[in-house]
Amino acid sequence: MADVAKLASVSLKTVSRVVNEEDNVSRVTAVAVQKAIQALGYRRNEHARALRQELGPRMLGLVTKDVSNPFYSAITRGIEDVVRDRSLMVVTGSSDEDGARERELLELLCERRVGGLLVVPTGSDHSFLASELAVGTPIVFIDRPPCNLAADTIFIDNVGGAQAGVAHLVAHGHRRVALVGDIPEVFTTSERVRGYRLALRAAGLGFDESLVRLGCHDSTAAEQATRELLALRPPPTAVFACNNRITYGALRALSGVPLRERPALVGFDDFELAALLSPPVTVVAYDPVELGRQAAQLICERLDGASGPPRQIVVFTELVVRGSGELPPPA
Repeated sequence: MADVAKLASVSLKTVSRVVNEEDNVSRVTAVAVQKAIQALGYRRNEHARALRQELGPRMLGLVTKDVSNPFYSAITRGIEDVVRDRSLMVVTGSSDEDGARERELLELLCERRVGGLLVVPTGSDHSFLASELAVGTPIVFIDRPPCNLAADTIFIDNVGGAQAGVAHLVAHGHRRVALVGDIPEVFTTSERVRGYRLALRAAGLGFDESLVRLGCHDSTAAEQATRELLALRPPPTAVFACNNRITYGALRALSGVPLRERPALVGFDDFELAALLSPPVTVVAYDPVELGRQAAQLICERLDGASGPPRQIVVFTELVVRGSGELPPPA
């Protein structure tokens, strides 16, 4: 809206009057504002306005990387726990880590006049959402910050969690600690790699690029990467897996290795049955449901009229010690 006012050389209030079809604006001014609106592609979010006035259907849009991943399912659960009591419905979509797909989904949700957006971002530029923020549509980014946009964000302490996981392996005598991670451009991956490097540095250990495998977008790729690491001479004595699906792949690769020869393993993200495996899996854990709850609470506050600058909320992690991360280095 500010861009429209600047282009038309009028005040924000005048733009608001034209958009709301008030009759105390001259025809010449109204025409200038309408031309600026067309030139900039501005569109009023009628549904966000209706939400504030308690009118009409009430929907929130949620775009995640992959709704089938238990991590994102848990986030969705947390969001629904909060918004259900407010009679809000959540419409979800998966970006599949594709920036173009993400933008398509978000623009489609805006066209459908959702009252707010919750986004696990993938793309490298979210400035196209600035116009939605300008007209009052609340947007909360989850797990990763947006690019080229100032907006509310809730994320995990990725650096601190990874640093604690790797430091735990080092404390149990491991000096060749490998890392298996997702696509390096992903924010969570880069932050967890940073934590890995900080832990090595704090222990006086050098960074060995041959022990790092990135670009593992699924458990199959992670399994292959782990097998490659095991084939090194000498092999790593411990593995740090950067997310739950990578941990699954690493476990498949390790399943045929005798326990006395098996490298220790710490994974980032807890998962079902982790405590029941042999040995049970040590993880860097946090509550993804709580991540969703806090995101939903924040967007509800914005819908209720809360103002102020964009907020950043960090959800802290804890190391859950179970056994796999405590294996001593193979003799």
